[in-house]
Amino acid sequence: MEDTMGMTLEIPEGVVHAMRLPRKGTKEELKKLLAVALYAKGILGIGKARELAGVSKLEFYGLLKKDGVPLNYGEEDLKKDIETIKALSV
Repeated sequence: MEDTMGMTLEIPEGVVHAMRLPRKGTKEELKKLLAVALYAKGILGIGKARELAGVSKLEFYGLLKKDGVPLNYGEEDLKKDIETIKALSV
């Protein structure tokens, strides 16, 4: 079982009231926004960003597309995927 460490982010009340987010689900929406931003900056990989967002891989791809964030998928990733495919095709 994975150890968990929570983190609390305090946001000033005036900022919370100024957010143009629905009151219901604000926490979940902020987690999605944070996950996309951290992925876009290369701070989190796609798996952990998706975990933070609390959505499926497909849903996270949709969030990235909606915000115009490209996949961080380079030549090395492609080589690894090709090797994995070859290994599975034995």
